[in-house]
Amino acid sequence: MKEICTDLAEEYEELDTIVAALDDSGWNVMTPAEGWTVKDQIRHLAYYDERAKLAVTAPEAFDQHLADITSDPEGHRETLEQVGQELAVADLLTWWRQGRRALLDALKPLDRKARIGWYGPPLSALSFATARIMETWAHGQDVADALGLERVATDRLRHVAHMGVATFGWSYTNRQMKVPDSPVRVEIASPSGKLWTWGPENAKDIVKGPAEDFCLVVVQRRNPADTRLVIEGATAGQWMSISQTYAGEPGAGRKPGMFSKSTHQHG
Repeated sequence: MKEICTDLAEEYEELDTIVAALDDSGWNVMTPAEGWTVKDQIRHLAYYDERAKLAVTAPEAFDQHLADITSDPEGHRETLEQVGQELAVADLLTWWRQGRRALLDALKPLDRKARIGWYGPPLSALSFATARIMETWAHGQDVADALGLERVATDRLRHVAHMGVATFGWSYTNRQMKVPDSPVRVEIASPSGKLWTWGPENAKDIVKGPAEDFCLVVVQRRNPADTRLVIEGATAGQWMSISQTYAGEPGAGRKPGMFSKSTHQHG
């Protein structure tokens, strides 16, 4: 777990560096997520990092939290809209930093296969930490897009890409669609130049291109049309149009033409 926790800590720090430098007007900039400011993105992460720590350290309390959501989903929606809204920026940063540090401390000693309850099906500790990397990177993308910043892609994206592949079936069942029988081959170039692959080599459906573009699509931060991905086959095309790495209602994603096919920096 040490390696994945190091990567998660680095993902947190990268986003922290961006938002910590903002003035109040910067925190109130609207992001591509409709109705969400930069502050809303960080509130969201702080809240769920806190829930994640609860899931790891007090599973019964987290189960009760899930039961409360089931009995009062509207109340939970209101909580998400309001939690942290009243905090000054400095206090919000403190809440987020303390929460994520506590989560990392709780995750590090775990066996990587330990099961942890979450909003979807239970996850292994390794997948749980991977999900936090994915969430932090995805919401960090919204912040970067809002501020017109170009982030330097790193090989931490392998975690996000792996989650994109692992949630193939979920992307369909979440929309009450039949999961296709035909496999999809994924061949993507990592920021450091390695080739990352998943799926059988002889698959007729294939997704190829930069790893960053694949990750942006599976976290629904880019429409496939606005990326440099090469998508071959009907199943591959359908999957890329509905792919969703996170639990919750099917997301609307981003409309084509919202972003240009820019050449991203690697590092």
